[in-house]
Amino acid sequence: MVRAKFKLTSITEHAHTTARTLKFAAEYDPSIPEDLRFQKATPWGQFEMTIDNPAAIGQFAIGASYYLDISPTAAPAD
Repeated sequence: MVRAKFKLTSITEHAHTTARTLKFAAEYDPSIPEDLRFQKATPWGQFEMTIDNPAAIGQFAIGASYYLDISPTAAPAD
């Protein structure tokens, strides 16, 4: 598994739908020891996703930081 730390930078509304596009940027604040560790692994990066679930969207706040955990899925059965 790889863990990255991202800050939510914007939420874009879309006309005629409840969907929102969330944009994140890799987090780095040199005054935070944890960020110094993450900067070595993910010094730059962007992540974007569109959510069409108001309850899920409500869990995010612009300016807040989040962990993004990346791990492989199970191999498909033959």
